[in-house]
Amino acid sequence: MLSSMITASNTMNQVQKQLDTIGHNIANVDTQGFKRTETSFGELVRQQYDNQKDLSKEIGRSTDFGIRQGVGAQLMQNVVFSQGTIKKTDRNLDFSFTKPGQFLKVDADGQTRYTRNGALYLSAEADGRLGLVNANGQRILDEKDEPIVLDRAASSIKISADGTVTALDGNGRPAGTFSLGIVQANKPQSLVQTNGNLYTLVNPNDQGAVTNLTGGQRGQISIEQGALEMSNVDISKEMTDLLVSQRAYQFNAKSITIGDQMLGLINSVR
Repeated sequence: MLSSMITASNTMNQVQKQLDTIGHNIANVDTQGFKRTETSFGELVRQQYDNQKDLSKEIGRSTDFGIRQGVGAQLMQNVVFSQGTIKKTDRNLDFSFTKPGQFLKVDADGQTRYTRNGALYLSAEADGRLGLVNANGQRILDEKDEPIVLDRAASSIKISADGTVTALDGNGRPAGTFSLGIVQANKPQSLVQTNGNLYTLVNPNDQGAVTNLTGGQRGQISIEQGALEMSNVDISKEMTDLLVSQRAYQFNAKSITIGDQMLGLINSVR
């Protein structure tokens, strides 16, 4: 009974993590560029109990030798980077990636982070110029990892399909041209989610994890201006998974209760 209770408690801990993950997905169903996390379970290492019969003493069990008993389940998580739906906004500073695996570079506290959220804004700089930032005020980087700063006269923005930003003044004259810093994720699972709908590399020294799309490689970029990519969360699937997880949690909790009751009966035997 004690072994079954340990197995159930281990599994409950992992099911609770699954519930947290599902809740996180549901909470971000309307977050631009958010990628859902998919969960699955694997079995923990089994324990083997040798029950070979001792012929000399005529003791032992007649069941098969080497009973293997599991000790619970282990949660495995995998971020799904599939393309989300495109929502038209007709706002010049909004853009969406129309190919999966491409990310915009953002400066977050001096560290390069990556995002699929294409909602951009203009922020006044100390010298009167205009900096290109995201909703959290973090600077957008160009292909040389430098913050993008526009001329103060810029009044309209055009973002081409290859990520080139062209600013125009009130008279329609050019007020600055920049190339958005965009990377292609060669190993999507090397990216982990951080705060602010951003991603970072598990191993920053892994040179092959992402490719900076510069020069002739910018032709691989696919961007649509005046639109935003929504999350790829399927609310109906998440609700179904939520119900299944709740039932699994209840089942394991009941196993602990029954095991506790049986131990109580054993202890009460006189």
